[in-house]
Amino acid sequence: MGFSARVNSFRRRVMHNITKGVGGSYKLPKKGSMKVEDIKKVLIIRPNHRLGNQLLLTPIIQEVIETFPNCEIDLFVKGGVAHPVFQNYKHVKKIIKLPKKPFNNLLKYIATWFKIKGKRYDLVINGDKDSSSGRLLTALSRGKIKVFGDVNDSITEKYGDYKHISKYPIYNLRFVLDQIGLQKNKTPLPVLNIKLSEEEIAQGKAILDDIIKNDKKTICIYTNATGHKCYSETWWDTFYNRLLKEYPNYNIIEMLPIENISKINFKAPHFYSKDIREMGAIIKNTSIFISADNGVMHLASASLTPTVGFFSFTNPEIYGPYGNGSLPLHTENTEIGDWIKAIDGILK
Repeated sequence: MGFSARVNSFRRRVMHNITKGVGGSYKLPKKGSMKVEDIKKVLIIRPNHRLGNQLLLTPIIQEVIETFPNCEIDLFVKGGVAHPVFQNYKHVKKIIKLPKKPFNNLLKYIATWFKIKGKRYDLVINGDKDSSSGRLLTALSRGKIKVFGDVNDSITEKYGDYKHISKYPIYNLRFVLDQIGLQKNKTPLPVLNIKLSEEEIAQGKAILDDIIKNDKKTICIYTNATGHKCYSETWWDTFYNRLLKEYPNYNIIEMLPIENISKINFKAPHFYSKDIREMGAIIKNTSIFISADNGVMHLASASLTPTVGFFSFTNPEIYGPYGNGSLPLHTENTEIGDWIKAIDGILK
């Protein structure tokens, strides 16, 4: 771990210890004092700029829309790619963005925080219980109902998947609504969804068809990741050759990262795009997407394509892809035969 990473890790631990009690004195509205139609203005807070973390917000946004269909939603995020991620969510009316590097623009950073104080909300949701700034912003906000993110014991006892970063905000919201007497949503949890349009999907198919130039189904791989989540060229080359052997009746293509690098030395047909919606639309036209844990893995999941995510460093219980047949595989506890069996389960 580099020096800056160690500093950030230490800073997060210190801030977490300072802010972990924030919200402890907050009292929910009296049971029966509010109705569903009273929830018109909603604020969801997730001050993180990374693609994956913003995509991981889409399930709680869907939950809010389904529970309160007449609401308007403001999102509080940090820089990043929020607008293309949420552009087809018509209930999202405003995206409040913190600077990605606050110390380079301290006045704007402070002013953005105080925007929260300037508007009244009916519901405020902290999208990450481990975010110190998320807890502080939730406390600072003027909201009738506040969901700070703490997971109640009744949730941990009832739901085995409560650790997932996209799921526990939904379980928390349903728990809070039950506590104040509002009818909670009882439908299955929403999955990640970037809400691709039919036109976008058709354009993605045209791009894919131009790459493969045949009628076979397609497996898409993405060989890049950051830091410890990244597998070696030898690892990917071995896996790619096994895919070629196991699936001769499928195309195998590689999506390239922004750095335009390939862990399999560009052996497969490949494509590159900076447009995340275009990337999602191309993936949508493939049969399966396979990668390590990274933001593009979550983009594939949000395109509603079956996604296999390889994990060795991060916790798949927290970040694993789910829904649409998607699944995480922990490579420290499994071997290549297990991975092929899992892929077979999706393809066959």
